[in-house]
Amino acid sequence: MNEEFFVTLWLTFKLAFVTTFILFFIGIALGYLFAFVQFPFKSIAQAIVSMPLVLPPSVLGFYLLVTFSPTSPFGAFLKQFDITLVFTFEGLVLASIIFSLPFMINPIQSAFSAIPKNIIEVSYTLGKNKFQTLLYVIIPNAKAGILTGCVISFAHTVGEFGVVMMIGGHKKGETLVASIAIYDELESLNYTLAHQYAFTLFVLSFFILLTVYILNKKFTY
Repeated sequence: MNEEFFVTLWLTFKLAFVTTFILFFIGIALGYLFAFVQFPFKSIAQAIVSMPLVLPPSVLGFYLLVTFSPTSPFGAFLKQFDITLVFTFEGLVLASIIFSLPFMINPIQSAFSAIPKNIIEVSYTLGKNKFQTLLYVIIPNAKAGILTGCVISFAHTVGEFGVVMMIGGHKKGETLVASIAIYDELESLNYTLAHQYAFTLFVLSFFILLTVYILNKKFTY
């Protein structure tokens, strides 16, 4: 194992952590919105958020690449502020947030929806406002779903390929994550290094999921 190996793994888990951290707050907000608030075109909004579940990553990556490109209206607007999203870590984060969004929101929404309404109504009766009820009643009772959303989003970001390939490319130390590195090493017939990347991700993914099952069992009982 060389320095490049550890730099690539560090970048991979840094991307996953930053993405999951941001998605946590987005997931709580949208999970609450979808679970408790009725508004026009709600089904359309939910369908848009869930699109990455069924959309091929290469398709999503292509359209994100076109959107983030400096020649697009959005990219040209960002360029005025000296912001570049194509082939940058910031672009990887934004693309990963979009791609992993349903993996965070869906478990949280399901956990919120499963909370008995009488518990929430009691909180309102005791004088708690909606934010206090969310903070002290809803979130504690949905911690298993929130944990599941965080872990799945983290693992999904670690393993994503098509989107990060389109947006990030192969810039070592900047955008080269482990999933792309495995592909590059296979193309170079460097099976030993490809195996090191793959086995490391395999072991870490197993222990992450094992931790989730143990904690979920603890929360349930």
